[in-house]
Amino acid sequence: MSGQSTSSAPADAGIIVEQREGAVLRLVLSNPAARNALSPAMYAAGLDAINRASADPAIRGILLHGDGAMFCAGGNLNRLLGNREREPAVQAASIDRMHAWVQAIRACPKPVIAAVEGAAAGAGFSIALACDLIVASHEARFVMAYSKVGLSPDGGATASLAAALPPARAFAVLALAEPLRAEELQRAGLVHQIVEPGDAVASGLALAKKLADGPTRVYGRIKALLQQARQTPFAGQLDAERDAFLASLFDDDAGEGITAFLGKRKPAFSGGASAPPDTPREPHQ
Repeated sequence: MSGQSTSSAPADAGIIVEQREGAVLRLVLSNPAARNALSPAMYAAGLDAINRASADPAIRGILLHGDGAMFCAGGNLNRLLGNREREPAVQAASIDRMHAWVQAIRACPKPVIAAVEGAAAGAGFSIALACDLIVASHEARFVMAYSKVGLSPDGGATASLAAALPPARAFAVLALAEPLRAEELQRAGLVHQIVEPGDAVASGLALAKKLADGPTRVYGRIKALLQQARQTPFAGQLDAERDAFLASLFDDDAGEGITAFLGKRKPAFSGGASAPPDTPREPHQ
């Protein structure tokens, strides 16, 4: 139900607020006193929320955004400074929790949209890049700020940028740590939509709701195919596409989509699945 919310971490560590908007789950990074800086508690809460949303057939889209006029300032430098006095395993465990969250976002079978106002810095930028689409205010700024404090990136930043940018440009983004405008990231294919300041969340929600009306299970298969394509030989990718096509063909949504197209009407996708066929069938296109 719209407006219903739950919190999943102590307030002093920031929280992930969950709100339902029909079939869309909103996840709000809420630590406004620290510009929505991240924490291990937020990693755990974010991972739990994504895993539950992935398994919930009633949720067909996810919107991630910050609390207020800031998306996320990244990691908490005071916490990192304190961890220098502890065993390296403490920080390693924290990074592993964030990476589990990033992997869950990428593996989520539902579309995940990031709505960015203000700044997405450091790990906040990494989290946004893990999402399927980014909607950003034209005043938003994105910065891989790690090198400014003598750190190398985490959260999948190097993988995301290496896949989208030429090597020299990716190095410059990471090494020089200069803020990037949303327009530059849109030209690189990393930002999907640019909107007026203050409109990113509403526009992101509209996009998430549009996707939530679509063939949800097909979106999950598209995500999986795209992610494996970078490491899969071409023949293997063709096999994976065949298998995904067959799985889609015998879902309810393909029956509805094909019938609606032939009948010249708008499809009403349910996001559900029929029982698979008893025997494999050859694809026909």
